[in-house]
Amino acid sequence: MNKELLTLRVIEILTSAGFMLSDRCNTRPRSFDLAARSNRILLLLRTLSNIDSLNAVAAHEMRSLSDHLNGKPLIIGSKSRSQMLEDGVTYFRHGIPSINSATLHDCLIEGVPPLVRAAPGGLCISIDGERLRSIRIERKISLGELATKLGMSRRTISRYEGGMMAASVDVALRLEEVLDVELICPVKIFASTLDDRIRRANQDGDSGDGRRDAQSDCRMDDQMGDKNEVSLILAPLGFIVFPAKQAPFNAISDDDKHNTMLTGINTYNRTMVRNAHLMSSISCVAKTRSLYIVKGNCRHTHIDGTVLIRESELGKISDHDDVIQLIHERSTDKEAEL
Repeated sequence: MNKELLTLRVIEILTSAGFMLSDRCNTRPRSFDLAARSNRILLLLRTLSNIDSLNAVAAHEMRSLSDHLNGKPLIIGSKSRSQMLEDGVTYFRHGIPSINSATLHDCLIEGVPPLVRAAPGGLCISIDGERLRSIRIERKISLGELATKLGMSRRTISRYEGGMMAASVDVALRLEEVLDVELICPVKIFASTLDDRIRRANQDGDSGDGRRDAQSDCRMDDQMGDKNEVSLILAPLGFIVFPAKQAPFNAISDDDKHNTMLTGINTYNRTMVRNAHLMSSISCVAKTRSLYIVKGNCRHTHIDGTVLIRESELGKISDHDDVIQLIHERSTDKEAEL
């Protein structure tokens, strides 16, 4: 399935599941294709015919934007290298869960989450270690006895119980059969935090991957932070600025009162107007404000839900609350819409 057909299928599934969708991002390069929200779940989605085409820079930004917007990154793909993605299996690329459209449908429409994930050593399943240990102790089964029944070492059983090791599909099913209880944990594709990435990497026997994600994120943030134009303007006014290079906005700006804003900066031109419309759509889904800092002259103060403030205006403001007040006034100024 090519990218366009895949994207249309994803939109169809999300719409059927009751998600609110943003307009599609048509900027290049881009780290995500659209934002989607249902209740408290915010997703930043990327559709890729081949999930291996995701590069580290785009993945970093996708994770970073998701973290700052309290959302979750998710990749929907068709294949990996030369193999088609299997139904019900979650793959991970640069720490981001990746599934096919059938798995997305099963999860959102049928309420059946994926149980299997692809790890460096093959397909595996997470075991509810606390429940396993509780059942074993309750039934007075020793580690040795259970290990003998399953044909494995006591240390392996202990690692399952401690959540330090994932099981093969056969072993997971055998455990449930022997104890006659449900022990398999679904893959948390909507909870891909840094701690989850490190825990999963530990279970898969390669803790370096999760930690490398964290180290890479820190290095990239350090490299991008000081040179961002938005930061130079808003940081002195009390905002924390998180740069973005592969999005229709230049940064996400926030403060200690959680006034989160998608923030762009440019002269007033067609590209800026197009991005402002797109930012309005994304901010509506993400439940944030949207601000465009305009270099030079501009007679407009508002494009859809995106507030426009001239750079020269901000240069005359020294108080953080005055900026917030100006944004609030212009966001409610219906007469200023194009």
